[in-house]
Amino acid sequence: MNSETQKEVLRKKIIFVDDQVSNLMIGRNVLSVEYDVFTVPSSEKMFMLLEKVDPDLILLDVEMPEMNGYETIKKLKSDAETAHLPVIFLTAKNDAGSELEGLSLGAIDYISKPFSPPLLLKRLEVHLLVEKQKKELENQKKELQKYNDNLEEMVKEKTKTIIELQNAVLETVAELVECRDDITGGHIERTQSYLRILFEGLKDKNIYSDEVKEWDLEMLIQSAQLHDVGKISISENILNKPGRLTAEEFDEMKKHTTRGGEIIEHIQERTSEQKFLTFAKTMVLSHHEKWDGSGYPYGLKGTDIPLEGRLMAIVDVYDALVSERPYKKAFSHEEAVRIITEGSGTQFEPALVDLFLIEQEKFRETAAGILPHGSEVGTEADSTYKQTSV
Repeated sequence: MNSETQKEVLRKKIIFVDDQVSNLMIGRNVLSVEYDVFTVPSSEKMFMLLEKVDPDLILLDVEMPEMNGYETIKKLKSDAETAHLPVIFLTAKNDAGSELEGLSLGAIDYISKPFSPPLLLKRLEVHLLVEKQKKELENQKKELQKYNDNLEEMVKEKTKTIIELQNAVLETVAELVECRDDITGGHIERTQSYLRILFEGLKDKNIYSDEVKEWDLEMLIQSAQLHDVGKISISENILNKPGRLTAEEFDEMKKHTTRGGEIIEHIQERTSEQKFLTFAKTMVLSHHEKWDGSGYPYGLKGTDIPLEGRLMAIVDVYDALVSERPYKKAFSHEEAVRIITEGSGTQFEPALVDLFLIEQEKFRETAAGILPHGSEVGTEADSTYKQTSV
């Protein structure tokens, strides 16, 4: 494209509206040197022209019959399609009130007639430059917003990928623990579901509301996958023994809590992510503590046991009861409820047992939906239920 053709393409479009033909002729002669000029004798004709032409600026006479300049600009500014068009008023009036009225209606300038051609050209040059800069600024703003939106989406996708990777690693570790413990049917998955039921019950019943409102539920649920991670360090002969453990074996089994805590601590030393790991470590170390202080590893009592551990204690024991293990048959839901109820005030916090009883049907439904088909369900409590779930 040569320079002359390029100049033609870049020429700005001006609509000149005036009911006096002589003014239109003068305006065309003055402006056509620099711009493409469209002259119309009335506002009505201008609106018809706007259906075909998108001008860069409108020169609008104020004193016109039928629809004057003030009425015209009101109509322009009320329509989203034309509200952006810059308007300069042309008028023979020379008073501050008229000028103020025009500017208040949205005009960008006010030029008195008869106008000086050089002055008119210069005023148009300045205003068109300002409009160009406004458009460039608006385009830059849109590009920046688009960039920010894209960046935000990239961050979301990256975060999603990291979370998915984190969960995949957690699930793999949890499955490894389950395989070594010879647990079938997804103990980790079930305890997560039961934990969610109790957590939502706490919120619904306004129990421990000040504490749980600070929790991130999804983070808590995900961290629960690691509650038995310490069993990685326990001998398979103990984990899979088909019968009651000896005192020495049980002492060794109990170490899975503190060893699990050590594993979490090693991970904490290598990452800045602490909240998730704090949830995990809390459950690892406290889900075998008992309300009366007879639990392990620290013999904590009552509310000295973290709430996360008190919740996990119930869901962990419930799942151990209704699931088949190498050392026991699966108990019925009713039998599991009876055993947990009997443990209220000794093994479990009474208020949480009461909540469990309220939500027990959800536990039953969840167990029925997740437990493997064909599990043999016992009808009587088995005294060898391995020291009440290890």
